[in-house]
Amino acid sequence: MKNLKSVSVQVIDSDIALLLPNGVYEIKQMEPKSSRLRRIGIFCVALALFGIVGFGYFCPDKVCALSNKEASISLEDNLGKSLSQASSKVGLSYEDMLNDDFFDMDSHDVMVFLHMQKTGGTSFGKHLVHDLDLKRPCTCPLTRKRCYCFRPHSNQSWLFSRYTTGWKCGLHADWTELTSCVDEKLDELEGNVVKRRYFYITLLREPVARYLSEFRHVQRGATWKGSRHFCRGRPATDDEIPPCYEGPDWGGVALDEFIECESNLAVNRQTRMLADLELVGCYDKSYMSKADRDRTMLISAKKNLESMAFFGLTEYQKMSQYIFEETFNLRFAVPFEQNNATVSSSTMPTLTDEQAAKIVALNSLDIELYKYAKELLFKRFERLRARDSDFNKRYSHLGELTARSGVTEFDWDRLVEDATVSN
Repeated sequence: MKNLKSVSVQVIDSDIALLLPNGVYEIKQMEPKSSRLRRIGIFCVALALFGIVGFGYFCPDKVCALSNKEASISLEDNLGKSLSQASSKVGLSYEDMLNDDFFDMDSHDVMVFLHMQKTGGTSFGKHLVHDLDLKRPCTCPLTRKRCYCFRPHSNQSWLFSRYTTGWKCGLHADWTELTSCVDEKLDELEGNVVKRRYFYITLLREPVARYLSEFRHVQRGATWKGSRHFCRGRPATDDEIPPCYEGPDWGGVALDEFIECESNLAVNRQTRMLADLELVGCYDKSYMSKADRDRTMLISAKKNLESMAFFGLTEYQKMSQYIFEETFNLRFAVPFEQNNATVSSSTMPTLTDEQAAKIVALNSLDIELYKYAKELLFKRFERLRARDSDFNKRYSHLGELTARSGVTEFDWDRLVEDATVSN
């Protein structure tokens, strides 16, 4: 009998190594086939039983926290590569869009806007329903605090957002909530079951500025109490997310108090809202160690962001507008405004060195995510520019349309800026 060879495979420290329950695997050459089928059968049954018992012993649920989700993240998918499209939750990716698979408003395509707090999503949401050049423009009746954005030849909505469907999946629903909710809610709204293609879009913002903007907003009385934080079939409990304050709101909170609340969801909000929270046991902090939880969320957020059909950055309005228009083959009738003079920008000079250091440390995941997002945005921009023979003219005249199919009229001042209900 030939000598059997064994090969050891060492998984070097990497993001994907996190998805494996052990770093070392041994692969042995199989024995030659035996003519005695009974022996093979007994061996296979024994091996299967051993595997089941061994896996249950060495890999309990809380250790192998990714066991329920491993299938959706292929081991061949390195960080920065698209998620396997075997996972239907992600929708059509940016790469799909570049392969001339444009958004088809006449079909069953739906744009889903993941709106994270204080990232400029309110202005972008208004652009979507008010300023796109469409065959059938959105209509925003003054008697209704939402707009009708219907397809050219049917009364089905092509946009799932705050200003069209409302907060149907919860106030400021995150990736975990939206991907498990959108299809069901649209079936309910339209009264029939339809096979749709989803195109997820979002905006991100520089993390320290976003955090300070949220602080100022909470200081003025914002609560977002209508947020469900729904995951694995249930909302988060008060034990999982202890309230930071007593009473109706946290109005007048001091920055130091805002910083010190350990359950403050302003911390790393963008990473949490873009990650698949089922990978980390939702809001159960005992599910895995903090280090593993943070690392897993960051990996997941990066992958989900990369897989979205579009994302923009608040600090790069013009570039984001161009990428959106080229990706979806749609045009805005106005140029996006770059507003660098914000409430958070006026707050930064007032920070002490200690406060600034604490805010940076608290939001380290968002800072890493934003760095990745910025690099990815610039790559997408350069790729689109390289294939646009009319780039210089296009880019210098963004938002300038000689003729427009129609305009919508809507009194935006009648809307509550940040609703506290999820209707």
